[in-house]
Amino acid sequence: MTEDKEAFLDRWSRLKREQPEQPAAKPAVVEPKEEPERPLQPVEQLKPESDFTPFMDPRVDPGTRRLALKKLFTDAHFNAHDPFEPYSRDFTQSEPIPAKMLQAINRARDLAVKGPEKLAEEERLAEQAEQAKQAEPAEVPGQDQADVPGRQDA
Repeated sequence: MTEDKEAFLDRWSRLKREQPEQPAAKPAVVEPKEEPERPLQPVEQLKPESDFTPFMDPRVDPGTRRLALKKLFTDAHFNAHDPFEPYSRDFTQSEPIPAKMLQAINRARDLAVKGPEKLAEEERLAEQAEQAKQAEPAEVPGQDQADVPGRQDA
């Protein structure tokens, strides 16, 4: 049954050879309408509201077109950053954390790491040190360190 059938590729090749060659259809060429050429406005006089379409004509010098586009894109309307562009902003400099929030963060960290008992003990010792520091007599101006009563010279 398969012996009397022609193989797929053989059949395809035979049909391809038998098919008459047809020339490829050429695409229709649309000729541009001849418009009277408008004189270009000087680039220095361009404003964002000006008409930039004459500068987009393919016959205009690319340098002049580039200068006109540069003038157009200096407008603040086109100079806005895209908020959804991930690399459009500098995130390396941030606002400093307020002191009150920083204290709360450090307290939560200490509480989680050291535990409540150890933290309470450290706070009690810090308060005692502060009270002892305040109870010390202030130095008398003009008194030499060597003349402090109760101090032994080494």
